[in-house]
Amino acid sequence: MDLQFKALEAADVENLRPYFSLRSNLTCDSVILDSYLWKDYYGCEFAVADGRAVLLLSHVGDRYEASLPVCRAEDLPYYFQVLEEYMNRRLRRPMKVIFADEKGMEALKLPEGRYAVEEEADMADYVYDAESLRTLAGKKYHKKKNHINAFLNEYGGRWEYRRITVENREEVWRFLDRWRESKGDDAGHHLDGEVEGIHSILHHMEVLGTYVAGIWVDGQLEAFTVGSYNPVDRMAIIHIEKANGEIRGLYPLINQQFLVHEFPDAVLVNREDDVGLPALRKAKQSYHPIFMVRKYTMTQLDYQPQNPPGAEEEAPCAP
Repeated sequence: MDLQFKALEAADVENLRPYFSLRSNLTCDSVILDSYLWKDYYGCEFAVADGRAVLLLSHVGDRYEASLPVCRAEDLPYYFQVLEEYMNRRLRRPMKVIFADEKGMEALKLPEGRYAVEEEADMADYVYDAESLRTLAGKKYHKKKNHINAFLNEYGGRWEYRRITVENREEVWRFLDRWRESKGDDAGHHLDGEVEGIHSILHHMEVLGTYVAGIWVDGQLEAFTVGSYNPVDRMAIIHIEKANGEIRGLYPLINQQFLVHEFPDAVLVNREDDVGLPALRKAKQSYHPIFMVRKYTMTQLDYQPQNPPGAEEEAPCAP
């Protein structure tokens, strides 16, 4: 099969989105916006195979990593083999798959011994009951409601929730500059990559079809969030959530309001992983997840180099 990989761009999103609804997948990677958000950080490239599957590669320097093919569960074994052959024969390297979900791996039905499988504990996604996060009912959410009530008591009619449009981009960028500056030296390259992805989303909101909203306090944007919807699993996915940490109750408020207004029919909420950061882990656990979605790295063990020693390496497909 002649696969033609190219860099993922905003104009591709509308055509690729339907493929992501071909099977159940409870990870945050089950929607295309997650790939788009990190496309520059991970060097995301894609190819459409037979009009039935989307194959994804990340390409940073000389490192290539794949995702599980985006297709129907019953088609996974075939398109996994197609991608493996491309990695082995065209790129001349063993297949390595990142962020593989358990359902997808089960559908592959791979013989034992072909791949080493390692769980990436820090990349597990937190999944919550959507109605619980909309209502914050019950004793376990008592602290969250107290924080929100404290915000409401202090700011009364001085705040407003609304959707963010292209007209608000400059406000979001100014907020991001303030938020990024507040992180100081603690912010690493990963954070910078996230901010770069947010800028790209805001530039192309018209074609991405994503959900973006914010909270204004005294006329100034002080929190904003970005989400997607996985219709197969009726799951909202919260990709981005930023707020002024100096304003008590703002984080739980934007969390709740976003779900109430944009995802009233969602059953589940995926708030992504904690990347191993203790503070982020504590924050995500405080919302009481109902389960974690484990992710795995799969590394091919039976790869045999296709070229004799000293042979000139064929260039991979141009993006």
